[in-house]
Amino acid sequence: MRLPVVSPAAFRRLTVAVAVAVAAIVVSGAAVRLTGSGLGCPTWPRCTSTSLVSPMSFHGLVEFGNRVVTSIVGVFVALVAVAALLRRPRRRDLTLLAWSLVAGFIGQAIVGGLSVLYDLSPGWVLAHFRLSMVMVWAALVLVHRADPEWIKRPLAARRELILLGRLLVVVAGIVLVLGTVTTGTGPHAGDGTHHVKRFGLPLERVTQLHADSALLLTGLIVATLFAVRLTDVSTLVRRRSNWLAAAVVVQVAIGYTQYFLNLPPGVVELHVAGATLLWSATIWLQLGFTAPDSLVTRSGVEVDVRDAGPIATRVGHEARDPDHPRLRVHRRRQHNSPLGRSR
Repeated sequence: MRLPVVSPAAFRRLTVAVAVAVAAIVVSGAAVRLTGSGLGCPTWPRCTSTSLVSPMSFHGLVEFGNRVVTSIVGVFVALVAVAALLRRPRRRDLTLLAWSLVAGFIGQAIVGGLSVLYDLSPGWVLAHFRLSMVMVWAALVLVHRADPEWIKRPLAARRELILLGRLLVVVAGIVLVLGTVTTGTGPHAGDGTHHVKRFGLPLERVTQLHADSALLLTGLIVATLFAVRLTDVSTLVRRRSNWLAAAVVVQVAIGYTQYFLNLPPGVVELHVAGATLLWSATIWLQLGFTAPDSLVTRSGVEVDVRDAGPIATRVGHEARDPDHPRLRVHRRRQHNSPLGRSR
C-alpha cells in the first residue's frame, strides 16, 4: 500500500495546531490545580481504583476533563510525528523535533501520573509545568523550521543583539522557575479536601524574588526595544519585540494584581496563561533572527543579508545568490547607521 505524501504547507499548518494545543494544555492543567481538583481522580492511569472515567462530582469531572484534553493533544502530537516521516521532501531536523514532542508527551504523562500518586507533591507538580514549557519551546522551533521557505542561514542581526536575545530566553526561563517555586509555596496546592505538602519557604520572600526577576526581564526587554531600533534588523524582528514588550507589561500587571488581591484563583489562572504567552513571545523573538526571507519580505521589508559570503538565499520559490542584482541588500543603510559605522 502506498503511503500518503504530506506537503510542506500542510505539515506547517499541522505544526501550528500542535503548538497551540501544547500551550493550551498548560492553562487547562492550571485550572485543575486552581479549582482544587488535582485529586479529583485519585489514581492513575484510571480515574478511580475501579473506573477509568470520573464519578459524577465536580472535582472528578474537572480532572478527568483535563485528562481527556491531554489525550486529544497526544493525538495531535502523534499525527505531527507521523506527518514528519511522510513529508516530502523529508527533513531530519523536522523529524527529530516532531518526535521530541512525542517523547515530551510521554514524559508528561509519567510525571503527571506520579504527581497524582504522590498526592500532588509540589516537586512533581512543578516538574510537570516545566516540562510543558520545554514542549512549548520545541513546538515553536518546529513551527519556525517547518516554514516551506526555511533554509539554514546566518543570524540576521548584530552579534550583540543576538546575545541579548539569548539572554532574554535564559532570564525568562529563570522567571518561570521562580514562579513555579512561588506556586509550590503558595496556597493553591491543587486539592482542597486533603492536606498537600508545600515548600517550607517564606512566601513573601519567594514572591519578592520572583517579582525582582520579572522586573529584570522587563528591563532587558526595554533594552531590546531600543536595540532593535538602533541596529539594522527587519521589521519582523521589531514587530515581535513589540509583542514581547506587550506580553511582559500585561504579565507584570497581572502579577501585582494577584499579589495585592491575595492570590484569587481567577487572576492566578490569567497569570499562568500570561507566563505561557511571555515564554512563547520570548522564544518567537529569538527565532525571528533566522526567519525565512519569504516571511521577512511578506512583512513589508526588503531582505537584509550581511557579510555572509556566497550562501544561497531563498526568496519566494527560487534560490538566489546574495550578490544577485534582484536581491536588494541594505549595505548602504547599515553603513550609514551609527552602530554600522562603528564596525
